[in-house]
Amino acid sequence: MPLITLFSAPKPFTNPHIAMIQRNAIKSWTLLPDVEVILLGEEIGLAEAAKELGVRHLPNVARNESGTPLISSMFQLARENSNSELLCIINADMILMPDFVEAARQVKSQRSNFVLLSQRWDYDITSSIDFAAGWESRLRESVRKQNQLHRPAGSDFFLFPKSCYEDIPNFIIGRAGWDNWMIYKARKEGWPVIDCTPSLMIVHQNHDYSHLPEGRPHYEHPDTNENIRLAGGQANVRYTILDATHQLADGKLIRPKMSYLRFMRGVELFLRAIFFFLPEKSIENIARPKRWKKRLQKLFK
Repeated sequence: MPLITLFSAPKPFTNPHIAMIQRNAIKSWTLLPDVEVILLGEEIGLAEAAKELGVRHLPNVARNESGTPLISSMFQLARENSNSELLCIINADMILMPDFVEAARQVKSQRSNFVLLSQRWDYDITSSIDFAAGWESRLRESVRKQNQLHRPAGSDFFLFPKSCYEDIPNFIIGRAGWDNWMIYKARKEGWPVIDCTPSLMIVHQNHDYSHLPEGRPHYEHPDTNENIRLAGGQANVRYTILDATHQLADGKLIRPKMSYLRFMRGVELFLRAIFFFLPEKSIENIARPKRWKKRLQKLFK
């Protein structure tokens, strides 16, 4: 029985670049120890890619009116078709390496309920990865040379025990908001939100948004408004990796070090609890007054 079940709903394999990076990502998953992979959906080329890469394919995922998979259905299918202790929803452009599994093992040995996430490294790539021996070291070196650690906003995977996240709204995959809600939900339930950035490297293969209507980024798509509504409003989709309660470093769970960004985020959350009746913009203005913002920036530099 594998420790982790990775599940994902890839984009159509019609765009050559998207097809290439998705094959790179999924292939990297299949090389991980103690992991199984489930691909969800009926996108063009998906069944063929799943067969080629030797992973499971479940086509019958529920969709919205536009034909985009619903995250609630993805979670249900993964839960029903997996015997793993841990589940992980992940975007199909993310390359994983063995440190991902090791981080999961370390966290599992220390907590029963949790959600694991991390910042990603953005990476420009134009060709298929050669997965011959030593590919991880070569990739790490190339990624570090490009030096594109993504800011702590937006999350590309969530790993958690099967007992967590049993009540997922009908969020639309590939649109903004639902990933922020995942962090909000964990904080609300009192589960540790564990940032594993110090302990692993996850690699996002950069791409454009030509697969979306009018080529607009996902956060500008109308379906994002529906995700925000389902999340319970803007306040519940403002959560980011800065709201992690712990970090995994050297195999141990520690409290994140204070920084200017974390401090200001704490101020914002505190003000929301106190002045919950104020409009969003008013709270932002209170949390970031110009007269002392620069001083705090220097203090936590």
